[in-house]
Amino acid sequence: MPAASSHQDAPLGTSDQSAMSVSQLTAQIKGVVEESFTSVWVAGEVSNFARPQSGHCYLTLKDDKAQIRAVIWRGTASKFPFKLADGVELVCHGHLDLYAPRGSYQLVIDQAHPQGVGALELALRQLKEKLAAEGLFDPQRKRPLPRFPRRIGFVTSPTGAAIRDFLEVLRRRWAGIEVLVIPARVQGDGAAEEIAAGIRMANQLDPPLDVLVVGRGGGSLEDLWAFNEEPVVRAIAASNIPTVSAVGHEIDVSLSDLAADVRALTPSEAAERVVPSSDEVIAQLTRFGDRLHNSIRRQVTLGKQRIDSLAARRVFANPHTSVLDRARRVDELDARARRAVTSITTNNRHQLATLSGKLESLSPLAVLSRGYSVTQHAESGRVVRSSDDVAVGDRLVTRLEHGQVTSTIDSVDE
Repeated sequence: MPAASSHQDAPLGTSDQSAMSVSQLTAQIKGVVEESFTSVWVAGEVSNFARPQSGHCYLTLKDDKAQIRAVIWRGTASKFPFKLADGVELVCHGHLDLYAPRGSYQLVIDQAHPQGVGALELALRQLKEKLAAEGLFDPQRKRPLPRFPRRIGFVTSPTGAAIRDFLEVLRRRWAGIEVLVIPARVQGDGAAEEIAAGIRMANQLDPPLDVLVVGRGGGSLEDLWAFNEEPVVRAIAASNIPTVSAVGHEIDVSLSDLAADVRALTPSEAAERVVPSSDEVIAQLTRFGDRLHNSIRRQVTLGKQRIDSLAARRVFANPHTSVLDRARRVDELDARARRAVTSITTNNRHQLATLSGKLESLSPLAVLSRGYSVTQHAESGRVVRSSDDVAVGDRLVTRLEHGQVTSTIDSVDE
Protein backbone atom coordinates (compact mmCIF):
# COMPACT_ATOMS: atom_id res chain seq x y z
CA MET A 1 0.00 0.00 0.00
CA PRO A 2 2.64 2.64 0.81
CA ALA A 3 4.53 1.84 -2.41
CA ALA A 4 1.34 2.21 -4.46
CA SER A 5 0.58 5.53 -2.77
CA SER A 6 4.08 6.84 -3.50
CA HIS A 7 3.78 5.84 -7.14
CA GLN A 8 0.48 7.64 -7.47
CA ASP A 9 1.99 10.93 -6.03
CA ALA A 10 4.78 11.09 -8.69
CA PRO A 11 4.12 13.19 -11.85
CA LEU A 12 3.01 11.27 -14.92
CA GLY A 13 5.81 10.13 -17.23
CA THR A 14 8.64 10.61 -14.65
CA SER A 15 10.57 8.43 -12.29
CA ASP A 16 13.22 8.91 -9.66
CA GLN A 17 15.79 7.61 -12.10
CA SER A 18 14.93 10.23 -14.79
CA ALA A 19 15.04 13.35 -12.48
CA MET A 20 18.14 15.65 -12.84
CA SER A 21 20.16 16.83 -9.88
CA VAL A 22 20.54 20.51 -9.14
CA SER A 23 24.16 20.36 -10.25
CA GLN A 24 23.22 18.77 -13.55
CA LEU A 25 20.55 21.34 -14.25
CA THR A 26 22.85 24.20 -13.26
CA ALA A 27 25.60 22.81 -15.47
CA GLN A 28 23.24 22.70 -18.47
CA ILE A 29 22.08 26.25 -17.81
CA LYS A 30 25.69 27.38 -17.36
CA GLY A 31 26.65 25.89 -20.70
CA VAL A 32 23.72 27.50 -22.49
CA VAL A 33 24.26 30.93 -20.89
CA GLU A 34 28.03 31.07 -21.32
CA GLU A 35 27.90 29.80 -24.92
CA SER A 36 25.11 32.17 -25.89
CA PHE A 37 26.54 35.36 -24.29
CA THR A 38 30.29 35.24 -24.96
CA SER A 39 30.44 38.93 -25.93
CA VAL A 40 27.90 41.51 -24.80
CA TRP A 41 27.77 45.28 -24.28
CA VAL A 42 25.69 46.45 -21.33
CA ALA A 43 24.97 50.00 -20.17
CA GLY A 44 23.89 50.76 -16.62
CA GLU A 45 24.50 52.57 -13.36
CA VAL A 46 26.96 51.20 -10.80
CA SER A 47 25.58 50.36 -7.36
CA ASN A 48 26.64 48.19 -4.42
CA PHE A 49 30.26 48.69 -5.47
CA ALA A 50 32.86 46.87 -3.35
CA ARG A 51 36.58 46.26 -3.72
CA PRO A 52 37.99 43.97 -1.00
CA GLN A 53 41.68 43.38 -0.32
CA SER A 54 41.85 40.86 -3.16
CA GLY A 55 41.60 43.78 -5.63
CA HIS A 56 38.60 42.32 -7.48
CA CYS A 57 35.65 44.67 -7.98
CA TYR A 58 32.11 43.52 -7.28
CA LEU A 59 29.16 45.64 -8.32
CA THR A 60 25.63 45.72 -9.63
CA LEU A 61 24.65 47.26 -12.96
CA LYS A 62 21.09 48.53 -12.94
CA ASP A 63 18.58 50.62 -14.79
CA ASP A 64 15.08 51.63 -13.78
CA LYS A 65 13.62 48.16 -14.46
CA ALA A 66 16.26 45.51 -13.79
CA GLN A 67 19.72 44.81 -12.45
CA ILE A 68 22.56 42.34 -12.97
CA ARG A 69 25.48 41.43 -10.81
CA ALA A 70 28.94 42.00 -12.30
CA VAL A 71 32.59 41.44 -11.45
CA ILE A 72 35.84 42.97 -12.67
CA TRP A 73 38.89 40.89 -11.93
CA ARG A 74 41.87 42.66 -10.36
CA GLY A 75 44.09 42.56 -13.45
CA THR A 76 41.44 44.29 -15.52
CA ALA A 77 40.39 46.80 -12.86
CA SER A 78 43.99 48.00 -12.36
CA LYS A 79 44.09 49.17 -16.00
CA PHE A 80 41.07 51.45 -15.73
CA PRO A 81 42.22 55.12 -15.74
CA PHE A 82 39.16 56.27 -13.80
CA LYS A 83 37.80 55.45 -10.37
CA LEU A 84 34.76 53.23 -10.03
CA ALA A 85 32.10 54.27 -7.54
CA ASP A 86 28.38 54.07 -6.94
CA GLY A 87 26.39 56.26 -9.30
CA VAL A 88 28.82 56.11 -12.24
CA GLU A 89 27.13 55.40 -15.56
CA LEU A 90 29.12 52.74 -17.43
CA VAL A 91 29.12 51.10 -20.82
CA CYS A 92 30.64 47.65 -20.20
CA HIS A 93 31.81 44.79 -22.37
CA GLY A 94 32.15 41.24 -21.15
CA HIS A 95 30.59 37.81 -21.04
CA LEU A 96 28.02 36.11 -18.87
CA ASP A 97 29.14 33.61 -16.29
CA LEU A 98 26.98 31.40 -14.09
CA TYR A 99 28.24 30.85 -10.56
CA ALA A 100 27.09 27.31 -9.79
CA PRO A 101 27.40 27.36 -5.96
CA ARG A 102 24.77 30.10 -5.83
CA GLY A 103 22.91 29.33 -9.00
CA SER A 104 23.27 32.99 -10.06
CA TYR A 105 24.69 34.52 -13.20
CA GLN A 106 26.91 37.59 -13.45
CA LEU A 107 28.59 39.74 -16.04
CA VAL A 108 32.37 39.40 -16.16
CA ILE A 109 33.54 42.81 -17.37
CA ASP A 110 36.73 43.11 -19.42
CA GLN A 111 36.19 46.63 -20.80
CA ALA A 112 34.36 49.69 -19.47
CA HIS A 113 34.15 53.38 -20.09
CA PRO A 114 31.94 56.05 -18.55
CA GLN A 115 28.73 56.69 -20.34
CA GLY A 116 28.56 60.21 -21.80
CA VAL A 117 32.16 61.09 -20.84
CA GLY A 118 35.52 59.59 -21.79
CA ALA A 119 37.51 57.53 -19.38
CA LEU A 120 40.41 59.98 -19.37
CA GLU A 121 38.11 62.94 -18.72
CA LEU A 122 36.46 61.15 -15.81
CA ALA A 123 39.81 60.09 -14.35
CA LEU A 124 41.06 63.66 -14.69
CA ARG A 125 37.97 65.03 -12.98
CA GLN A 126 38.20 62.57 -10.11
CA LEU A 127 41.92 63.18 -9.51
CA LYS A 128 41.42 66.94 -9.71
CA GLU A 129 38.74 66.82 -7.02
CA LYS A 130 40.93 64.63 -4.82
CA LEU A 131 44.04 66.83 -5.05
CA ALA A 132 42.06 70.05 -4.73
CA ALA A 133 40.57 68.76 -1.48
CA GLU A 134 44.15 68.27 -0.20
CA GLY A 135 44.98 71.91 -1.00
CA LEU A 136 47.56 71.24 -3.73
CA PHE A 137 45.96 73.88 -5.99
CA ASP A 138 45.51 76.55 -3.31
CA PRO A 139 46.51 79.98 -4.72
CA GLN A 140 48.12 80.87 -1.39
CA ARG A 141 50.79 78.24 -2.07
CA LYS A 142 51.95 80.02 -5.23
CA ARG A 143 55.41 81.60 -5.07
CA PRO A 144 56.73 84.43 -7.24
CA LEU A 145 59.55 83.76 -9.67
CA PRO A 146 62.91 85.46 -9.04
CA ARG A 147 63.40 88.59 -11.11
CA PHE A 148 66.86 87.69 -12.41
CA PRO A 149 67.50 83.91 -12.19
CA ARG A 150 70.97 82.56 -12.85
CA ARG A 151 70.38 78.78 -12.94
CA ILE A 152 67.31 77.24 -14.58
CA GLY A 153 66.36 73.58 -14.76
CA PHE A 154 64.06 72.07 -17.40
CA VAL A 155 62.56 68.60 -16.94
CA THR A 156 61.65 67.50 -20.47
CA SER A 157 62.72 65.35 -23.39
CA PRO A 158 66.20 66.49 -24.51
CA THR A 159 65.34 65.71 -28.14
CA GLY A 160 61.95 67.45 -28.25
CA ALA A 161 61.07 70.79 -29.76
CA ALA A 162 60.18 72.18 -26.34
CA ILE A 163 63.77 72.60 -25.16
CA ARG A 164 64.88 74.05 -28.50
CA ASP A 165 62.10 76.66 -28.45
CA PHE A 166 62.82 77.45 -24.81
CA LEU A 167 66.56 77.97 -25.36
CA GLU A 168 66.00 80.05 -28.48
CA VAL A 169 63.70 82.49 -26.70
CA LEU A 170 65.96 82.48 -23.64
CA ARG A 171 69.07 83.46 -25.65
CA ARG A 172 67.15 86.21 -27.40
CA ARG A 173 65.81 87.72 -24.19
CA TRP A 174 68.66 87.34 -21.69
CA ALA A 175 72.23 86.08 -22.09
CA GLY A 176 74.42 84.39 -19.52
CA ILE A 177 71.78 82.05 -18.06
CA GLU A 178 72.86 78.55 -17.06
CA VAL A 179 70.26 75.98 -18.19
CA LEU A 180 70.33 72.39 -16.95
CA VAL A 181 68.23 69.92 -18.95
CA ILE A 182 66.98 67.01 -16.84
CA PRO A 183 65.96 64.30 -19.34
CA ALA A 184 62.66 62.49 -18.97
CA ARG A 185 60.14 60.86 -21.22
CA VAL A 186 57.09 63.08 -21.60
CA GLN A 187 54.72 60.58 -23.22
CA GLY A 188 53.80 56.95 -22.88
CA ASP A 189 54.09 54.34 -20.16
CA GLY A 190 56.47 55.30 -17.38
CA ALA A 191 56.65 58.96 -18.44
CA ALA A 192 54.97 60.23 -15.29
CA GLU A 193 57.42 58.38 -13.05
CA GLU A 194 60.41 59.77 -14.97
CA ILE A 195 59.09 63.33 -14.82
CA ALA A 196 58.44 63.05 -11.08
CA ALA A 197 61.93 61.61 -10.54
CA GLY A 198 63.43 64.48 -12.56
CA ILE A 199 61.65 67.05 -10.38
CA ARG A 200 62.90 65.39 -7.20
CA MET A 201 66.46 65.26 -8.58
CA ALA A 202 66.29 68.96 -9.51
CA ASN A 203 65.51 69.79 -5.89
CA GLN A 204 68.66 67.99 -4.73
CA LEU A 205 71.17 69.84 -6.93
CA ASP A 206 73.98 71.88 -5.38
CA PRO A 207 74.23 74.77 -6.04
CA PRO A 208 70.43 74.96 -6.10
CA LEU A 209 68.38 76.03 -9.09
CA ASP A 210 66.60 79.37 -9.09
CA VAL A 211 63.68 78.22 -11.28
CA LEU A 212 62.43 74.83 -12.46
CA VAL A 213 60.45 74.38 -15.70
CA VAL A 214 58.46 71.20 -16.35
CA GLY A 215 56.84 70.67 -19.75
CA ARG A 216 56.81 69.55 -23.34
CA GLY A 217 55.46 70.60 -26.72
CA GLY A 218 51.82 70.39 -27.74
CA GLY A 219 49.75 67.31 -28.38
CA SER A 220 46.43 65.62 -27.75
CA LEU A 221 44.99 64.97 -24.32
CA GLU A 222 46.38 61.45 -24.47
CA ASP A 223 49.83 62.75 -25.43
CA LEU A 224 49.84 65.19 -22.51
CA TRP A 225 48.33 62.77 -20.04
CA ALA A 226 51.57 62.24 -18.10
CA PHE A 227 51.23 65.81 -16.77
CA ASN A 228 47.83 64.93 -15.34
CA GLU A 229 49.06 61.91 -13.40
CA GLU A 230 49.23 62.02 -9.63
CA PRO A 231 53.01 61.42 -9.19
CA VAL A 232 53.88 64.41 -11.38
CA VAL A 233 51.34 66.71 -9.74
CA ARG A 234 52.50 65.80 -6.25
CA ALA A 235 56.16 66.22 -7.18
CA ILE A 236 55.47 69.73 -8.54
CA ALA A 237 53.51 70.68 -5.41
CA ALA A 238 56.33 69.39 -3.18
CA SER A 239 59.10 71.21 -5.08
CA ASN A 240 61.15 73.67 -3.04
CA ILE A 241 62.08 75.52 -6.23
CA PRO A 242 59.60 77.94 -7.85
CA THR A 243 58.15 75.85 -10.67
CA VAL A 244 56.74 76.73 -14.08
CA SER A 245 54.42 74.30 -15.88
CA ALA A 246 54.92 74.62 -19.64
CA VAL A 247 52.67 71.97 -21.16
CA GLY A 248 52.06 73.06 -24.74
CA HIS A 249 48.29 73.06 -24.75
CA GLU A 250 46.66 76.48 -24.77
CA ILE A 251 43.05 75.33 -24.40
CA ASP A 252 43.03 72.67 -21.70
CA VAL A 253 44.56 73.21 -18.27
CA SER A 254 46.52 70.24 -16.94
CA LEU A 255 46.75 69.35 -13.27
CA SER A 256 50.44 70.24 -13.44
CA ASP A 257 49.39 73.77 -14.45
CA LEU A 258 47.21 74.01 -11.36
CA ALA A 259 49.91 72.73 -9.00
CA ALA A 260 52.78 74.84 -10.40
CA ASP A 261 53.58 78.33 -9.17
CA VAL A 262 53.27 79.74 -12.70
CA ARG A 263 51.52 78.37 -15.78
CA ALA A 264 52.93 79.00 -19.26
CA LEU A 265 50.92 78.12 -22.35
CA THR A 266 54.02 76.94 -24.25
CA PRO A 267 57.72 76.39 -23.56
CA SER A 268 58.43 79.61 -25.47
CA GLU A 269 56.12 81.53 -23.16
CA ALA A 270 57.82 79.83 -20.20
CA ALA A 271 61.11 81.41 -21.29
CA GLU A 272 59.37 84.79 -21.44
CA ARG A 273 57.99 84.25 -17.94
CA VAL A 274 61.27 83.06 -16.43
CA VAL A 275 63.68 85.76 -17.63
CA PRO A 276 63.12 89.42 -18.43
CA SER A 277 63.80 90.94 -21.82
CA SER A 278 67.23 92.55 -21.95
CA ASP A 279 65.86 95.24 -24.26
CA GLU A 280 63.08 96.03 -21.81
CA VAL A 281 65.51 96.09 -18.87
CA ILE A 282 67.87 98.41 -20.75
CA ALA A 283 64.97 100.66 -21.70
CA GLN A 284 63.78 100.66 -18.10
CA LEU A 285 67.27 101.47 -16.83
CA THR A 286 67.47 104.29 -19.36
CA ARG A 287 64.17 105.68 -18.09
CA PHE A 288 65.38 105.39 -14.52
CA GLY A 289 68.62 107.14 -15.48
CA ASP A 290 66.72 109.97 -17.14
CA ARG A 291 64.44 110.32 -14.12
CA LEU A 292 67.44 110.33 -11.79
CA HIS A 293 69.23 112.91 -13.93
CA ASN A 294 66.17 115.15 -14.06
CA SER A 295 65.63 114.78 -10.33
CA ILE A 296 69.24 115.76 -9.61
CA ARG A 297 68.97 118.75 -11.91
CA ARG A 298 65.80 119.89 -10.14
CA GLN A 299 67.46 119.49 -6.75
CA VAL A 300 70.52 121.45 -7.93
CA THR A 301 68.29 124.20 -9.35
CA LEU A 302 66.25 124.43 -6.16
CA GLY A 303 69.43 124.48 -4.08
CA LYS A 304 70.91 127.25 -6.17
CA GLN A 305 67.71 129.27 -5.88
CA ARG A 306 67.73 128.83 -2.13
CA ILE A 307 71.37 129.90 -1.90
CA ASP A 308 70.67 132.97 -4.03
CA SER A 309 67.72 133.82 -1.82
CA LEU A 310 69.85 133.50 1.31
CA ALA A 311 72.68 135.51 -0.25
CA ALA A 312 70.28 138.34 -1.02
CA ARG A 313 69.39 138.74 2.62
CA ARG A 314 70.81 141.78 4.50
CA VAL A 315 72.84 139.67 6.88
CA PHE A 316 74.84 138.16 4.02
CA ALA A 317 74.82 141.23 1.76
CA ASN A 318 76.44 143.50 4.44
CA PRO A 319 77.60 141.39 7.37
CA HIS A 320 79.53 144.33 9.03
CA THR A 321 76.30 146.25 9.51
CA SER A 322 74.88 143.40 11.53
CA VAL A 323 78.02 143.27 13.66
CA LEU A 324 77.90 147.03 14.27
CA ASP A 325 74.22 146.86 15.14
CA ARG A 326 74.89 144.17 17.68
CA ALA A 327 77.88 146.10 19.11
CA ARG A 328 75.65 149.16 19.52
CA ARG A 329 73.09 147.00 21.22
CA VAL A 330 75.77 145.69 23.60
CA ASP A 331 76.80 149.28 24.49
CA GLU A 332 73.20 150.21 25.19
CA LEU A 333 72.75 147.20 27.42
CA ASP A 334 76.02 148.00 29.22
CA ALA A 335 74.90 151.58 29.90
CA ARG A 336 71.53 150.37 31.17
CA ALA A 337 73.27 147.89 33.42
CA ARG A 338 75.59 150.54 34.84
CA ARG A 339 72.68 152.90 35.55
CA ALA A 340 70.76 150.10 37.16
CA VAL A 341 73.74 149.19 39.40
CA THR A 342 74.27 152.84 40.41
CA SER A 343 70.60 153.26 41.21
CA ILE A 344 70.47 150.08 43.26
CA THR A 345 73.65 151.05 45.16
CA THR A 346 72.29 154.51 46.01
CA ASN A 347 69.01 153.09 47.24
CA ASN A 348 70.79 150.51 49.33
CA ARG A 349 72.98 153.18 50.92
CA HIS A 350 69.93 155.23 51.86
CA GLN A 351 68.27 152.19 53.35
CA LEU A 352 71.46 151.32 55.23
CA ALA A 353 71.72 154.83 56.70
CA THR A 354 68.12 154.71 57.84
CA LEU A 355 68.57 151.34 59.46
CA SER A 356 71.83 152.48 61.09
CA GLY A 357 70.07 155.46 62.63
CA LYS A 358 67.34 153.23 64.00
CA LEU A 359 69.89 150.80 65.33
CA GLU A 360 71.97 153.56 66.87
CA SER A 361 68.95 154.93 68.70
CA LEU A 362 68.29 151.52 70.18
CA SER A 363 71.92 150.77 71.08
CA PRO A 364 72.82 150.63 74.84
CA LEU A 365 75.95 152.62 74.10
CA ALA A 366 73.80 155.55 73.08
CA VAL A 367 72.20 155.44 76.58
CA LEU A 368 75.68 155.57 78.16
CA SER A 369 76.37 158.83 76.34
CA ARG A 370 73.53 160.40 78.31
CA GLY A 371 75.28 159.70 81.67
CA TYR A 372 74.13 156.19 82.35
CA SER A 373 76.34 153.17 82.98
CA VAL A 374 76.10 149.37 82.91
CA THR A 375 77.47 147.24 85.76
CA GLN A 376 78.39 143.59 85.26
CA HIS A 377 80.02 140.89 87.31
CA ALA A 378 83.68 140.83 86.43
CA GLU A 379 83.85 137.03 86.19
CA SER A 380 80.51 136.07 84.62
CA GLY A 381 79.63 139.27 82.78
CA ARG A 382 76.11 139.06 84.21
CA VAL A 383 74.40 142.45 84.33
CA VAL A 384 73.63 143.72 87.83
CA ARG A 385 70.03 144.85 87.95
CA SER A 386 69.35 144.69 91.72
CA SER A 387 71.23 144.69 95.03
CA ASP A 388 70.18 141.06 95.27
CA ASP A 389 72.46 140.28 92.33
CA VAL A 390 75.67 141.14 94.31
CA ALA A 391 77.34 140.25 97.56
CA VAL A 392 80.15 141.68 99.66
CA GLY A 393 83.47 140.93 98.03
CA ASP A 394 82.15 140.63 94.45
CA ARG A 395 84.20 142.30 91.78
CA LEU A 396 82.20 144.41 89.38
CA VAL A 397 82.95 146.16 86.12
CA THR A 398 81.07 149.38 85.35
CA ARG A 399 80.93 150.42 81.65
CA LEU A 400 80.79 154.21 81.11
CA GLU A 401 80.51 156.31 77.98
CA HIS A 402 84.27 156.46 77.95
CA GLY A 403 86.04 153.47 79.49
CA GLN A 404 85.12 151.25 82.44
CA VAL A 405 85.66 151.07 86.20
CA THR A 406 86.42 147.94 88.28
CA SER A 407 85.27 147.88 91.90
CA THR A 408 84.85 145.52 94.84
CA ILE A 409 81.68 145.40 96.99
CA ASP A 410 82.31 146.41 100.57
CA SER A 411 78.66 146.49 101.60
CA VAL A 412 75.23 145.97 100.16
CA ASP A 413 72.33 148.28 101.06
CA GLU A 414 68.91 147.19 100.04
